[in-house]
Amino acid sequence: MKLAVIRLRGQAGTPQDVEYTLKLLRLHRKFHAVIVDDTPSMRGMLQKVKDYVTWGEIDRDVLAFMLEKRGRIRGNRKITQEILKKIGFEDFQVLAEAIIEGKVDLRKIPLIKPVFRLHPPKGGFKYSIKKQYGNEGELGYRGKAINDLLMKMI
Repeated sequence: MKLAVIRLRGQAGTPQDVEYTLKLLRLHRKFHAVIVDDTPSMRGMLQKVKDYVTWGEIDRDVLAFMLEKRGRIRGNRKITQEILKKIGFEDFQVLAEAIIEGKVDLRKIPLIKPVFRLHPPKGGFKYSIKKQYGNEGELGYRGKAINDLLMKMI
């Protein structure tokens, strides 16, 4: 199972240990997203930065759409069909399926950047970005609801 992690808060006033954990997650800026494995060590890292990020289980269709629209290669160019063929995939759905099943690691694909730069959500956030999800906030674990947020941000 893969988790989508989105940084929602900026750098000002962030404790040094939290900033270091965000750096390890490759979440350097606000509205950056990464795809990570659901392991106990990753859950521990997410628990440490829960006041700065939101995360949940990503669907295959949303991942394919995100790869198509916001996925980049070196030089900040979009991922095209030719590049997909070069790395051995016929389309974005097949690549997304391979990533979700764990056959391919996004960091190990030589051309594709593992970080997605997203837009702020269309229509804004529903609640505060200073409170936890479910407690009239947007931060922390949100399960499958991460897919709705990702679609607003792509």
